[in-house]
Amino acid sequence: MSALVVNDRLRAAAAGAAAATAWAVQEPFDQWLMRCDYSDVALLGKAVTRGARWRVAGLALHAANGAVFGLVFQELRRRIDVESRRLALGMALAEHVTLYPLGYFVDRYHPAHGAPGIPRLIGNRRAFAQATWRHAVFGIVLGRLA
Repeated sequence: MSALVVNDRLRAAAAGAAAATAWAVQEPFDQWLMRCDYSDVALLGKAVTRGARWRVAGLALHAANGAVFGLVFQELRRRIDVESRRLALGMALAEHVTLYPLGYFVDRYHPAHGAPGIPRLIGNRRAFAQATWRHAVFGIVLGRLA
């Protein structure tokens, strides 16, 4: 494996982590704007701990997810002929539409369902709009940085 391929992968992983961090940083804004308490950081963090460190855990998991997404983006970018920024945004929105129905399992089985940051997701139009916006932010940042 060439140093260039490794460097591209590291850059893509870092860009994905940075994009996920940008998503998390703007969450309070979209929560205020949409008047919906949904937080992906809370969803992830409170799945692994209910203690005071849920936010740190949620941010770490969210950044790790972003890094993995960045690596998948990099591999697809190498294989298909689509402009990088469009590919990143399209992939992020496709992931959102594909995975949002898994909110059914969050609503039924998440250990902190109903706690602050984790409202009912299925049928919640505001949470769906927030997730759409967040994935768009993620895709735009990833496409610019990777």
